[in-house]
Amino acid sequence: MKNKKKILFVASEATPFIATGGLAEVVGSLSKTLVRRGDYDVRVVLPLYADIKPELRSQFTFLGNTTVPVAWRNQYCGFFRCEHDGVTYYFVDNEYYFKRKGLYGHFDDGERFAFFGRSIMELLPMVDFFPEVLHCHDWQAALALIYLKTIYCRTEKYRDIKTVFTIHNIEYQGKYSLDNLQWLFGIDAYYQGLVEYNGCINLMKGAIECCDRFTTVSPTYADEIKNPYFAHGLDAIIRRNEGKLIGILNGIDSDYYNPATDKAVYAVYDEKNLSPKAVCKEQLQRMLNLQVRPNTPIVAMITRLAAHKGLDLVTAVIDKALENDMQFVILGTGEGHYEHFFADLAARHPQQVAAVIAFNPELSRQIYSGADVFLMPSQSEPCGLAQMIASRYGTVALVRETGGLKDSIKPYGADGNGFTFANYNANDMLYVLKQALELYRDKAAWHTLIQKAMTTDFSWNVSAEGYNTLYNELISTN
Repeated sequence: MKNKKKILFVASEATPFIATGGLAEVVGSLSKTLVRRGDYDVRVVLPLYADIKPELRSQFTFLGNTTVPVAWRNQYCGFFRCEHDGVTYYFVDNEYYFKRKGLYGHFDDGERFAFFGRSIMELLPMVDFFPEVLHCHDWQAALALIYLKTIYCRTEKYRDIKTVFTIHNIEYQGKYSLDNLQWLFGIDAYYQGLVEYNGCINLMKGAIECCDRFTTVSPTYADEIKNPYFAHGLDAIIRRNEGKLIGILNGIDSDYYNPATDKAVYAVYDEKNLSPKAVCKEQLQRMLNLQVRPNTPIVAMITRLAAHKGLDLVTAVIDKALENDMQFVILGTGEGHYEHFFADLAARHPQQVAAVIAFNPELSRQIYSGADVFLMPSQSEPCGLAQMIASRYGTVALVRETGGLKDSIKPYGADGNGFTFANYNANDMLYVLKQALELYRDKAAWHTLIQKAMTTDFSWNVSAEGYNTLYNELISTN
């Protein structure tokens, strides 16, 4: 058997161990999909957070410990190992940095992830795994790549490692004042130009400059971030390095998100037998104290309650939309004024609107299975997974044409699997929503559309092929 291609993922979260959002699903799903191909040895390095559940931690094996330089400090570093779905996971242990509640938002995040990035380089000789490709995700992993290219590349075993950096959300870049260059990050002044941007350290910028290739999570988002409107100040850097840029659309774990086997839903079904979906709808209406009306479409949102998710469009026209025969369900937490708005909306329309201000994965799958239309009018969306999950459950997505929403959902028609609108405009959204509600009355057409949505291949197999091509191109240059 030929030698397997060695890939090392560096990320701040990954399912099933620790997750706050889509980054974790990408790392967890992509790694195991590559392993299933049979020609990859994929390993993942994560911080050993206190929030990792004890039943998962009990599966970890202690490998050993060392000290890791963090600028002028030497810090204890322990390493643990675990196998899951054919993927080897390593966990970096330092209780001072990671034995805290929550993953991000601490005053010393820069130092925490500097330690994490440097520890990756110290881990490789300990486990005798020098990857052909080091694949780092978002700014929290950027320093592993920067340290490789500025410090460790002078050592033979590190010299030929190719690097990929993936931007999951360009809004979060890892910005710090320049006086931290050597004192905090241990980066020699000679390399200041790599990480300096607009008068400060920008770790995402440094990773883009240092990497061999960088990716985003959809082709459209790769184009959008060349534009100042989407790039949060990095558009000039993106354009300067666009020859290294590629957009690969994320996928979803189609085994986990499967209405034919999902134990969270009230009745299982597939695209060949949709009748149990009516049971899911009725039970959802009962659970949320909505009027049980089988022929009234449920429009749903499962989202972070934040402005860029298009909630200003929704709040502008939702009362007008509710004049139609429809029900509205929203699940999520976030900005207080949105939480209050939707709670008040539900109080004013108790049999027509349900607002659950919570994070509840089980309820989310019950909503995916019981709703008819899934609304996702984002102002910006690098990829988005919810529209794919909704489609998998036969809930027709209605999205704005941005980022991965544009790449995954095509407008109703010969090849369409949902509904779309282009302009960031509340009335445009409302117009298309009314089109969807009207088509819902045509049961035959709606049934066909549901089947089209459910049979669209959003699996990681499609996305993994894009990464396979990228890795092969890089490895072949060694």
